[in-house]
Amino acid sequence: MTTSTPKPRIRLGMVGGGEGAFIGAVHRYAARLDDPYTLLAGALSATRDKAQRSGLALGLAADRIYSDYAAMARAEVARGRHQGGGHRAPNHLPVPVTTAFLKAGIPVICDKPLAIRSADARKLQALAAKTGLLLALTHNYTGHPMVRQARERVQGGALGQLHLVQVEYLQDWLAEPIEQQGQKQAGWRTDPAQAGAGACIGDIGSHAFQLASM
Repeated sequence: MTTSTPKPRIRLGMVGGGEGAFIGAVHRYAARLDDPYTLLAGALSATRDKAQRSGLALGLAADRIYSDYAAMARAEVARGRHQGGGHRAPNHLPVPVTTAFLKAGIPVICDKPLAIRSADARKLQALAAKTGLLLALTHNYTGHPMVRQARERVQGGALGQLHLVQVEYLQDWLAEPIEQQGQKQAGWRTDPAQAGAGACIGDIGSHAFQLASM
């Protein structure tokens, strides 16, 4: 009887997705289901107390919990090169976060959008090429079995020739102006300076565009 040697686990740090975050926990659940990762460090919030609570709740060592992503990149690379840093932050932050980690020598897994301006996305692409590091952009609905089946049926001609594709991604929780009540997620998603000129197109609409393009 032969036994296989377990693959080394990918050492992962995470930016964003702390206490009260909209989607960070979902990404951690997915990482656990796939199970190649070990979460070792995090800058889970820019608020120091919240970052500490969030990190301790996830079992991170106190000295590997940060409230500043740039400080995290510097400190963690000094410990020994990490195999990956992932982040789920408001739309205006992927560019500076990704830049900081790539320049520190740490590969990056970025949830969409990569940037809110195409010129910035191309700069990140060039930086990744220059450093030789992996820069991965996730569109996680692609992995759902029903999405894969739908793609196979379309490519196999089961639906015939398609002339029109209509895609919607409704966000009923934004139907009311809850950003005026201090709701953090609604606040940045309705602010063009943080969400981008197209508002939810980069964050939410990119899902619809990507799926329609598969």
